[in-house]
Amino acid sequence: MKFRKIIKNTVIFLAISSMLLGCNNVSSTDEISTTNDISTETVENQEDNQENLVKEDQTKENIETKTYTNEELKNDKINELGKIMVLMYHSIGEEESTWTRTYANFKKDLNTLYEKKYRAISLNDYASGNINTEYGFTPVVFTFDDGNENNFSVIEENGEIKIDPNCAVGIMDEFKKNHPDFNMTATFFLNANPFNQDKYYEYKLNYLIKNGYDIGNHTIGHNNLSKIKDSNKIQEVIGKEISLINKYVSNYSVNTLALPFGGYPKEDNLYKFIEEGKYKDIDYKNNAILLVGWDPYKSPFHKDFNSSKIRRVRASEMNVDDVGLYDWLKRFDENKQIRYISDGNPNTIVIPNNFEEVLSSTVTTKNKEIIKY
Repeated sequence: MKFRKIIKNTVIFLAISSMLLGCNNVSSTDEISTTNDISTETVENQEDNQENLVKEDQTKENIETKTYTNEELKNDKINELGKIMVLMYHSIGEEESTWTRTYANFKKDLNTLYEKKYRAISLNDYASGNINTEYGFTPVVFTFDDGNENNFSVIEENGEIKIDPNCAVGIMDEFKKNHPDFNMTATFFLNANPFNQDKYYEYKLNYLIKNGYDIGNHTIGHNNLSKIKDSNKIQEVIGKEISLINKYVSNYSVNTLALPFGGYPKEDNLYKFIEEGKYKDIDYKNNAILLVGWDPYKSPFHKDFNSSKIRRVRASEMNVDDVGLYDWLKRFDENKQIRYISDGNPNTIVIPNNFEEVLSSTVTTKNKEIIKY
């Protein structure tokens, strides 16, 4: 059998354009120029999103296809039901600790992933199954909790705002410049003081959106939702954070949530308000809800994939109990775990024959062609 592989034409995309203590682990059962003075353009995100969708549709018309044999698929280990790492970072700093990655080590992480044929995708694209990672490569998702200043710090000199080259955004921007094919992106989960430096809130949030990053919800007060038994209060701490973000990036859709401490109510009648709800004039619906945890999560095409309970991998080398980023990289390298390896085409799902039983029955309703070998 043969299938199509996308070879993308050169396309210029316009990029549209988190806080308190580090989150604690919870166990899992699955297998292994100021706000007033800085002049910034208003981001009309909904219009930008629509324009971006149009660009994607137009790009599909400029696709060349190439056929590969079953033997080639097998040799390249193409499997879009393998696991995907959603990496969890907190701080970037001078000294390594449980919740802090040094500047050098964060750069090492990026280079290691690049060399091992991982490529970044957005959290929303992962959750929705919109994966167009290059053929033979593995998608990886970057997330940052708490909105610490070292995630995004700026320096103002003679009226000019410069991004601190040692903050997470500065490091990722530089990596993006030197490795454009890595498709560097990340989601920053914010609380009441996004990245501190309140003088620059507007500048920072608009910069993220305009430069291909995403903003997510970490509740207004880093609230442990497992301890809140009032549905109105749950909606309040989620809705207030959306209101704060929209104060600086109007109309931006905040539709992802990272659970502080990984905590959530066990009662279904309360959990549903984490998934969607309303606070005052704000209606919200979360496309992806992130736990903490310590293992790669399922392919979005797996029958047991749950976008409301996505587990993450600790991007650290300290106190990770053999389940940190480098532990999982080693397992993937030794074929002790099966990683997602893309066929390069977002419209097809390629899997080995023996994976058919775990394929979600809904994928065919999403206009995706299933190819087995």
